[in-house]
Amino acid sequence: MTVIQDFANAVTVTDLETDPYPIYRRLRAEAPVCYVPAVDLWLVTRRADVAAVGNDPDTFTAALPDAPVNRAFGEPNILTATGDTHRELRGSLEGKYKPREVAGYIDQLVEPIVAERLKVLDGLTEVDLLAEYFEPISVRSLAEVLGMGEFDSDTLRRWFRGLAEGAINFERDPARQAVSDATVQEMLTAMDPLLTRMEREPDDSTLAHMLWSGRDAETGERGPRDRAAVLPSLRVIILGGMQEPGHGAASTLYGLLSEPEQLATVLADPEGQCGTAVEEGIRWVSPIGTQARLVTRPTELGGVQLPMGAKVSAVLASANRDEAVFDEPELFRLDRRSRRSMPFGFGLHFCVGHAFARSQMRIALARLLQRFPELRLRPEQPVDFRGWEFRAPTSLWVSLDGRE
Repeated sequence: MTVIQDFANAVTVTDLETDPYPIYRRLRAEAPVCYVPAVDLWLVTRRADVAAVGNDPDTFTAALPDAPVNRAFGEPNILTATGDTHRELRGSLEGKYKPREVAGYIDQLVEPIVAERLKVLDGLTEVDLLAEYFEPISVRSLAEVLGMGEFDSDTLRRWFRGLAEGAINFERDPARQAVSDATVQEMLTAMDPLLTRMEREPDDSTLAHMLWSGRDAETGERGPRDRAAVLPSLRVIILGGMQEPGHGAASTLYGLLSEPEQLATVLADPEGQCGTAVEEGIRWVSPIGTQARLVTRPTELGGVQLPMGAKVSAVLASANRDEAVFDEPELFRLDRRSRRSMPFGFGLHFCVGHAFARSQMRIALARLLQRFPELRLRPEQPVDFRGWEFRAPTSLWVSLDGRE
């Protein structure tokens, strides 16, 4: 057995959750396509190979029958569906999330939510911005566009944490699955009145589009889609859409606060620079780490022969730190010449909500820095990152008045 395979065999889920980046760095250098038993996946870590997986759905299909997301959320869901089913699911979402559509409503949607959270921060000197600012903005923004505004932020945050336990359960931990299953059941019960109302009186929300897109909503001639065809994808949207913007913005701010010169650049022009900062932040720490695929026929990838039926994970987080693409990829830098990161995936399953997420992060970050230009990290409360499928700081404590 080779040294690198010994290394891969020794990798644990805890290692990946704690800090996957040193593991990815070694795999990129020595075994860019490598089987890791702890997660029962071939990890694909170089950008070119990750792109090859994402752009070849015939060889690398998203239809992974035993994927954790299928066990947790059910099927069909937008992450693992293929063919006509995937096209129908994606089509039901594009009416709300195409970049042109998002540009028409995002300011009106997000600005009041941001203003409300800034009022909560007024008068405070110390605060965990993840818990009190970025996550609440993320969950409230998505809830409003989904048509789920009646649910409070704490409930929504609890739901996406519970759903995540199932979505990342590659090791098939019964405790994690139990948390996820309980969350799904709670959501089913809580959302029943809302779904009943949307089935009778659809509005312009995402949920109504998922139920009625392509149907005759005026006469009800064909009726709404069956809930079973919609709810698995709704759970995916709640998990990813509430997690990625809030956590990506928090990681971006941490990057800026760790680099005073770059922070000064953004503070000088928040409106012009926050978009650039967000792009670098979600490259530097990718909120969504992987895309899992199933090999449909024997194929070679990265110099490795993969058999039909092999399960691969195209590691977006690793591709976004590939030394062949990015100079000093482990550093947070606003002046990068290459912007070829892939925080939202590749190919047919490229995240449909990317424009919504990017805009939300940009607005939240810009308004925060405009209101509190003196904010600084609190050294006595260091920032700790966790996760490999979903990576984010566990908290982000700052002094809003600049005092350390």
